[in-house]
Amino acid sequence: MNILIVGVGGQGTLLTSRVLGKYAELNGLDCKLSEVHGMSQRGGSVVTHVRIADRVFSPTIWEGSADLILAFEKLEALRYLHFLKADGAVLVNDMEIYPMPVINGTTKYPENILETLSAKATCKAIDAASVAREAGNIKALNIVMVGALTAIYGLDHDVMRQAVEQCVPAKFAALNLTAYEKGYEKGMALK
Repeated sequence: MNILIVGVGGQGTLLTSRVLGKYAELNGLDCKLSEVHGMSQRGGSVVTHVRIADRVFSPTIWEGSADLILAFEKLEALRYLHFLKADGAVLVNDMEIYPMPVINGTTKYPENILETLSAKATCKAIDAASVAREAGNIKALNIVMVGALTAIYGLDHDVMRQAVEQCVPAKFAALNLTAYEKGYEKGMALK
């Protein structure tokens, strides 16, 4: 399985890739990760390639070969859509974070992104930020997305929960496990 995780700096794309890597490890599978940070400290684009299989030789996903794009922001999903294979899917957080050209007025944030994504791929959207707030902290939106991913694509709930627990700092475990369960519930509703 080839999963491209996209978002902006601070949304937890790197932690999410580690959770998916741990999930693969707990299932006895090989996993390779490749992280592209860009201008992540300034709210710039962050992309992580996650490849899971019995044996993985390369850490990067070629354009047109991602099974899934896990997007923490709508514009980032659109920006990296060319990585998706023909029968691939997009799971996107229905959130807008304006990049600097939009903030300074040199361009406009694209309209109808979810419709554009749905016209080109199987697309499911979730308001992960609101769910994360319900769980106790908006910063857990990435783990909400992991929960939704687990439910929608039939991954092992208990093993993914264990992966989350092993990858997040102990002092944030309860918050993240709550976010995971709430995301899983939302994903079951979208399934």
